[in-house]
Amino acid sequence: MDWTEYLEPGERLLWSGRPAPRAFTFRNWRNSLFGFLLLFLAIYWQLVGVQLRLVFGIPVFDYLPVPFMAVGLYLAVGQVFLNRLEWERVFYALTDQRILAMHGLFRQRIEYLPSGQLNALSSRPLGEQLATVELSACTPPRRLTLYCLEHPELLTRQLEALLVERGVECPWPRQQTPCR
Repeated sequence: MDWTEYLEPGERLLWSGRPAPRAFTFRNWRNSLFGFLLLFLAIYWQLVGVQLRLVFGIPVFDYLPVPFMAVGLYLAVGQVFLNRLEWERVFYALTDQRILAMHGLFRQRIEYLPSGQLNALSSRPLGEQLATVELSACTPPRRLTLYCLEHPELLTRQLEALLVERGVECPWPRQQTPCR
């Protein structure tokens, strides 16, 4: 990813990365489990509805579970498919002035957090060399989440140095730094 067109004049790129593809794609796996359960129940409901229509002659029973089947199908496999398509367009960067996150499936957008406003960072490990990093600013209250980073320590060391340089006590990596 070439960040030069998104950088301010005089801004230097310190780090850039992107999420791990498999981890990013399956990051909502719990929703998929719920989706499979909902899909199974909706299909069962559909089968029972067909039988009820045959017995009572009311066609409403045929169409009632269809929205639940659609939601179950989306949660089970649709979101995984969309996450994989979005991964192609997700990039992260750290400059000497900002933390940038480019993402979006249909309309790509850039979120940023000025590094001077960074007050807290936390990391949620997903594996031995994989983590999701959450960054926070207090004034104005903002959050930026960098999902599924491989070797997150390359980024967090630089962010921790930024916090220490600004005088923010950082008990990293044990707990999140409170806003002051």
